Amino acid sequence: MRVLHLLTAGLLVSAWGAQAAPAVSEPAPAAKAEAPAPAHDIVLANHRAVYDLSLAEGGGTRSVESARGRIVIDFRGDACRGYTMLTRQVTELSSGESGPRLSDMRSTTFEGGKGREFRFKTTTLTNNQPAAPVDGTASEQGDGVTVKLKGGPKPFTVEGPVLFPSEHMRHLIEAARAGQATLSAKVFDGSDDGKKIYDTFAVIGHAGTGPAADTTRDKPLREGPLAGMPHWPVRLSYYTPGVGERTPIYTLGFDLYENGVSGALKLDYGEFAILGDMTALDIDTQAGRAADKEGDKGCTP
Repeated sequence: MRVLHLLTAGLLVSAWGAQAAPAVSEPAPAAKAEAPAPAHDIVLANHRAVYDLSLAEGGGTRSVESARGRIVIDFRGDACRGYTMLTRQVTELSSGESGPRLSDMRSTTFEGGKGREFRFKTTTLTNNQPAAPVDGTASEQGDGVTVKLKGGPKPFTVEGPVLFPSEHMRHLIEAARAGQATLSAKVFDGSDDGKKIYDTFAVIGHAGTGPAADTTRDKPLREGPLAGMPHWPVRLSYYTPGVGERTPIYTLGFDLYENGVSGALKLDYGEFAILGDMTALDIDTQAGRAADKEGDKGCTP
């Protein structure tokens, strides 16, 4: 998931302090791009996934000489009760100039099933030193989203439409199913300091029904129940809000599966890139399915 915003990607930026952009710029998204209406037959899988991290070979200026770590994501819920995601990411990046830097991030989020409310809390240790926690809420207010941070400045509102992570995932899947090549959307996921809403631009490739034959990555996706599931290669770029041509802050590449699971992760920061290799995947095949199928009929208490 995150992608869901997977997510996770923006927190790696803050952990290392990198501000480099990928070498190739994507077209900048429109400031108020309308995303397609969500499809009610999309069922996001309840699952726990583990990704081992490593430094991608070649490219960039190699400001980072080595990288290792792990991401563990636990995603639960349905379209009626909402979605909860627990994420832990431990990353060690080493540079000849600054030495190793260890980041341990833990995040808990909840998103309402209709995508109108979002709660988030993140704690981070950098070289065993705690940073101030990020704890807040975001809610749909008319045509925009209002964000409130505990112990922070007064609430602020951003004009919409703005998507939260699970709803963004559903829009990506629907766009991929419809054969769309691109999707622009404003996204808020509570990452970094909880004050940033990103413009995103996704490039979606043609559907596949099996893993690439020339790779040994993502073994659970190659041999498990998802081996024959439709999926699409996606390149998702994150931008600071604005207008005109811009260079992305970072780009997340991944294979998007029809149930919201992501494989073949690549987090590209221009000066270096990180690969995520899925090493474990546990899917609850029943949880959430009934509620999501009843989405058109409304949810009963």
